[in-house]
Amino acid sequence: MIDLGVNIDHVATLRQARRTYEPDPVWAAAEAQLGGADAITVHLREDRRHIVDRDVQLLRASVQVKLNLEMAATDEMIGIACQLKPEMVTLVPEGRHEVTTAGGLDVAGQKDRLMTVVRRLHDDGIYVSLFVDADLKQVAAAAHVKAQACEIHTGPYAHAFYESGRDIESGPAQAELGKIASAGAAIIERGMRFNAGHALNYHNVQPVAALPGVRELHIGHAIVSRAVFVGLRTAVREMKLLMREAAR
Repeated sequence: MIDLGVNIDHVATLRQARRTYEPDPVWAAAEAQLGGADAITVHLREDRRHIVDRDVQLLRASVQVKLNLEMAATDEMIGIACQLKPEMVTLVPEGRHEVTTAGGLDVAGQKDRLMTVVRRLHDDGIYVSLFVDADLKQVAAAAHVKAQACEIHTGPYAHAFYESGRDIESGPAQAELGKIASAGAAIIERGMRFNAGHALNYHNVQPVAALPGVRELHIGHAIVSRAVFVGLRTAVREMKLLMREAAR
């Protein structure tokens, strides 16, 4: 059965815009869980532009579903993760000047480093996922470094879908969806969990949710955006309904 991980980073973005104490991501996590979230995802960035250390500490203590900590593979973040012990860590690339994560992790180009990082996280009982592009070379490298899951970067698919008139039958959207499907099959073949996420929304999520073997989708911006109008519980419930409908 497909699961939904709700990324609440942009609740913190709104808080940080006024440098105040509200809205609180911890409250957002509670609302998301009441809406049916199977996991709560947060990205603790080097520059702390949205989620901050206090958030992850309180979330670790209060979240009743899986906590997925997205982070760069830096010594600082590894130390935080090993102390915090979330159920899952997703290693992602990180650039100080990017608006959002711009692409997948180059696992093939840093296999030795990532193998050491993955081993250390495993030693602390943390499940490790790698955020990668739909590239068979990167999937093979993820298996080589002993990751337990790969989250396929769905941004190129989402952009192709949007730029092709929101038509899933368009050539560009089908091509990108095919890449995700091929990568997912390779992930499963290598004994890893097939997850996906980035730029998915209420209009483009179902073709990805319907792919064979996909286990988790991690979605944030679209859900938080819809929550402005309908509330977070309802926004999460609606997204999960679309995913489960497509997966059936």
